[in-house]
This record gives sequence, structure tokens and C-alpha cells, in this order.
Amino acid sequence: MPDPHDTRTLAKDERRFLRTTFGDEDALFDAESTCVFGADAYRNFAPPLAVVRPTSLEQVQELMAWAQKVRMPIYVRARGTNVVGSCVPRPAGIVVSTLKLNRIIEVNTQDFVAVVEPGVVTGELQKRVEQDRLFYPPDPASMKISTIGGNVSTCAGGMRALKYGVTREYVLGLTAVLPGGEIIRPGGRTHKNVVGLDLVRTIVGSEGSLAFITDITLKLLPKPESTASLLVGYPTLEDALAAAKQVFDAGILPTALEFMTRETLDAVAKVQAVPWPEDTEAALLFRLDGSRDALAADLKGLTGVLESTRPASLDTGLGPDEEEPLWEIRRMINPASFQVAPDKISDDITLPRGKLREALVKIRAIGREAGLTILTFGHLGDGNIHVNIMHNASDVEEHRRAVSAKEQVLALTLSLGGSLSGEHGVGLAKAAFVHKQLGPVERRVMAGVKHAFDPHNIMNPGKGW
Repeated sequence: MPDPHDTRTLAKDERRFLRTTFGDEDALFDAESTCVFGADAYRNFAPPLAVVRPTSLEQVQELMAWAQKVRMPIYVRARGTNVVGSCVPRPAGIVVSTLKLNRIIEVNTQDFVAVVEPGVVTGELQKRVEQDRLFYPPDPASMKISTIGGNVSTCAGGMRALKYGVTREYVLGLTAVLPGGEIIRPGGRTHKNVVGLDLVRTIVGSEGSLAFITDITLKLLPKPESTASLLVGYPTLEDALAAAKQVFDAGILPTALEFMTRETLDAVAKVQAVPWPEDTEAALLFRLDGSRDALAADLKGLTGVLESTRPASLDTGLGPDEEEPLWEIRRMINPASFQVAPDKISDDITLPRGKLREALVKIRAIGREAGLTILTFGHLGDGNIHVNIMHNASDVEEHRRAVSAKEQVLALTLSLGGSLSGEHGVGLAKAAFVHKQLGPVERRVMAGVKHAFDPHNIMNPGKGW
């Protein structure tokens, strides 16, 4: 809910500045036009004072100079797919939509880079570079609707992170505007650069709390010739985790390795036909890529290892047409989750691989004790578990139990040496827990970095650390 003590409103001269800078079409003030910009996928809401939609670097400079002068909070967003409230404009301020900063400026096959504006949809960039037989690996589950700017702001991962890494590995350089209007251009087009502090990586994952990114230079790779996927069901969670370990022990590094536990499998089965037997307790979803000859050998090796683990089911897809139905199951988890309950608290925790079994068993026990279904799934290969605590938020007591379950899950994560977030960020959802992972010295250093970029705390205040 909006903070009842946050009573700031826009003065006439402030409205005049925004309207003059952005024009009537791209400076929005009435509640009907701005309402949708007050929430993200976290489903928490605060009304923006106004919404603006810049189309140029010069407009962003003017905005940032003005905002620092009048101490106006700035909240940068695109499609609002964030699930931790990083886009919610609280305390009251100006929401800046990047949806009109959506050009793919350049795809360079010699330098292996793409230069894009922050509003470019991730999946659209991937389609474009594939026309030149190039490859942009980061693939968050929301890639068909989320934007590069949002991915950079949260250092999004995705299913291919096991082999290819997360977004920070692909951001070579960027242009950003600081509060006050100064422009910085850290990094560049080179794939190696150790001159000075790495400001690019400082900005990547900062949840829009340091600067306004206006363009991004991304590293590209050659596109793999072929891909193959395998969906494997197991009668117990222990069997599934043991099978994953055997794959790694055999020296096989999949492109992606996803997992789903029983609760998640049951949710998906409510909305579509599924290939696993009814008593399946866990499933693994693998993807391989590479040259055609190498892929054939890798697929044979992986299939051999998995068959030796005596799975309950094993389905193979070769090439995009056969693989798509297998990966559609993974993408259906979010919509299917609402067949379990109307509301959820979403977390993405990261654990050392050796602690995954203990964590999953204890999370299930937390759900059982709370009388709630907790869906667990995600990126098994890098220990990133998505935890969806399903509940009915309109039932006050049930919502209280869900919040308590979340707190228990986060405490368990830290006790096992894990992290409170692997790729979604902190936002509003986890701000109250950050001090439990980061000590006072670390937080003081981070506050110093924030002050150097944003001395008056106007960039997405109250989020992150």
C-alpha cells in the first residue's frame, strides 16, 4: 500500500518542465494513464506523480539534471516484469518508461557486439542476431517480454546460465546518465578491459539505483549449429539429484539443467498434458548445444548416463520443433501456479550445490507446517531455486502464514551458506532482510558507492541494499 506519510505532489512548474521536455504525448499525469506504471509483477502498487517516456539521450540528461536539482525520485522501468517490487515508485516520484528507447542500434559481425537501447525486448534481440548466425545467450524465462535494460538492472540469469553465465558476462560497455545530467561511458567494445575500476559491473545488477542507462554494448558469440533437449522424470527427489551429480561426474556440462519437484509437476499437469507418470516426484530438463557432430556424441553420452539412473520417464527432442514442447512445460510453471492458489510470494534463492537436497526437503517441511503448497523449481545446475509460496492473500491468517514461511525459507537459505537472491534482485520484497546477508562494513562501502553516483538518493530509493 502507498505510504500514508508520503504526501509529495507535483508543483505547477514541475509539471510545466515535464510537459515542455517530453511533450503532451510522453508526459502523463492523470491517474487513468499513470496507474499501470505504479506496479510490477510483484503486484504491489504506489501511484506515480507522473510518467515520462524519453526518446533521446538529451531528454534523459535534462530530466536527470532537473531531478537532482529538485530532489525528485526517479524510477526507471520498461515492461514491469520484475517480481520483487524494484519498479514500484515508493516514495512518490517520477516513473520513466524506457519503452520508446527500443532501438537495436548496431549488430557488428566483426567485433561480435550488439549495441542496443534499454527498451529492446530480449527475445527480439536474440532473433535479430541469429540472422547473422550470432548468439546472445542470456535467456530469462521472461525473455519474450522482458527488456535488456531490465535484465541488466537485475543481472538476469536464465536457463543457459549453467554453461554461458549471466547477463553481467555479456555487458561490455554502456552509456549512462548520472543524477545531475553528467554522462559516463564505462567499458567499450573490447572483450577484455582492466583499466580502472569496473564501473560496468557495478551498474549491472544495481536495480536502477545508480544511473540511467541509455545504451548497452553486448558481447555476442557464434550461434551453435544444433541443440537437443531431454526431459527426465524420477520416482524420488533423491534419485533426481543423484542423476544430476552423475552427469557432472561424467564430465558433461549441459547448456541448461532445470528441475521441478512434485508440487510443481502437479501444477503443470493441471493445465496441460504431461509426459511423466503420475507418481513422478521430480523431473530434470537438460539442453545441449554445439556442432552437429559434437552434439551427437554429447547426446549419446548424456543419454547413456541418464538411462543408467533408471528414470521413470525419458523424453528426447532434437532441434527446435521437437524441443519446444519440452521447454513449454518449463515456461508454463508461472501460469500453472495460479491453479494451486490465487496468490504467491516469489523468491529466488541460491545455494551451494551440495546443499540443494537439504534445502528442498526443509522447504517442503516449511510448507507442510504452514498448511501451504510451496512450488520449488529452477536452475539446478547453478543452485538457483525459485520458491513460490502459494496462498490466498485475502485470507488474513493464510497470508500471515505465507509471510512467515518466506521468512523461514530465507533464514534457511542463509544458514546453508546461500544468497537471498540469485537473479531477481532485492527491490521492496527483500529490503528488510539484506542486513542478514550483508554485514555493516559491506553495507557501509555500498552506501559510499551509492553516494558517489547518486549523492541525493533520487535513483530508485529504498531498493537494493
